[in-house]
Amino acid sequence: SFLIFFALIFVMVYFAVRYRKSRNPVATEIPGSPWLEVLWIALPTLLAVAMFMYGLTGYNFLRHPPAGAMEVTVHSKQWAWSFEYADGRIVPALVVPSGRDVRLTLTSDDVLHGFYVPDYRIQVDTVPGMKTLAGLKAGAPGTSDILCTVYCGTAHSNMIAKLVVLPPATYEDWYAGKEVELGLEPAAGAHGMAGMEEESGSVLALLRAKGCVNCHSVDGSRGAAPSLKGLGGQEVELVAGGKTRKLVIDASYLRRAILEPGAELVKGWPDIMPKGEFSEDELDSVVAWIEGLR
Repeated sequence: SFLIFFALIFVMVYFAVRYRKSRNPVATEIPGSPWLEVLWIALPTLLAVAMFMYGLTGYNFLRHPPAGAMEVTVHSKQWAWSFEYADGRIVPALVVPSGRDVRLTLTSDDVLHGFYVPDYRIQVDTVPGMKTLAGLKAGAPGTSDILCTVYCGTAHSNMIAKLVVLPPATYEDWYAGKEVELGLEPAAGAHGMAGMEEESGSVLALLRAKGCVNCHSVDGSRGAAPSLKGLGGQEVELVAGGKTRKLVIDASYLRRAILEPGAELVKGWPDIMPKGEFSEDELDSVVAWIEGLR
């Protein structure tokens, strides 16, 4: 960009000075040069073709990962990413071994989202009702942001996950279920999660995978939705069918609020929560966890 900018500015200034009126009171016809015309057509053409072929190589890898690549399914929903591995585990971060080709199959549970890893120059839309593919070549160990590039609702800006690249031996330990430090920081909107457990299978990891903590904080701070801290036993005003009533939050209400979030709204909060998708065991664990969060 700098090269082209200064080349254009130089030529513009040169022509303005060289052919100014005081030196050229009468317009001068400058004869053309066929060789010069061929040159300025051929060089940009070669440059454009070279750039196209370079881009096509990267695009082909993105859309057609090589055979034998590690497979991960990427789930997107309002407002969280989750990653499913071949053994069925689902985790809130994309963990891969360095130097390995990865084949990502992307799906959306609700609306359009955009899977974007700036460090890897990868951007692929996830579309409800269809699967899209993306190829990734894991680089050196480290972490990278995963963002959403398609506006998908109130907490769109909080839809952030991490790509964690581990040394191959460390990755094998992690995949085998051993305790490995991933160095994850809480995502934007996941207030109060620093220092709290996030291992696969924990309630907190489940809430992250489902996108709950992108709106509901766990430390009492205000987010896009009421904080989960101290929610159990709290008296609230509910609005349903235009009528208001008071209620003390208990397990029964929490279950209804997760499964049918728009049926009864806490007064003063918008109807933005998507329907929760939990198994009975997961729902029991989440409800008990929220009730005990003080």
